[in-house]
Amino acid sequence: PFGFVAMLGVIAMFGIIMRNSVILVDQIEQDIAVGHGRFDAIVGATVRRFRPITLTAAAAVLALIPLLRSNFFGPMATALMGGITSATVLTLFYLPALYAAWFRVKSDERDPHDGGTPPAAPSGA
Repeated sequence: PFGFVAMLGVIAMFGIIMRNSVILVDQIEQDIAVGHGRFDAIVGATVRRFRPITLTAAAAVLALIPLLRSNFFGPMATALMGGITSATVLTLFYLPALYAAWFRVKSDERDPHDGGTPPAAPSGA
């Protein structure tokens, strides 16, 4: 049953989801500010943040397993486990795609220094 304790779990879950989303979007913005192309910043930030976001979610889900058998905290644990698992997948796959669609990022907006030849070294004078 979805009672008051389960609702509290859903509110806590929203905090975890928002934190992961803000961390990923902030990393994308930092990469763009450094000078990476927008497409490369989205892909690079998602790849770099994949492990921390996944491990944080896995630790939270595994920590809730002992609460599943409880009559009082069981519904909260179930809501949190399902929500964190699905939200992690959405954060890692849907959020970067949504960011690219929202800002109309094309795959040809790549960092010119990432592919092909390295940038020319400045001539010493």
